[in-house]
Amino acid sequence: MENFESFADEILGFIGRLDDAIFNAVRAQMRNEGPDEAKALEKRLSKVRRRLRESEKMLRENPEEAED
Repeated sequence: MENFESFADEILGFIGRLDDAIFNAVRAQMRNEGPDEAKALEKRLSKVRRRLRESEKMLRENPEEAED
């Protein structure tokens, strides 16, 4: 059986990197293209971050408690 905890830890690492990318991308967008484009980019990247958080949580769930 795979070690799902290690997968969850890797996803957590991606989330941290994504947080940095969101900050850097939005800052660059604000300088170059304006607040509307920055807001749209931040929204898109935040959706990715939410999905990663959901995935990390599902990997850490107890199989008996998990919903299918």
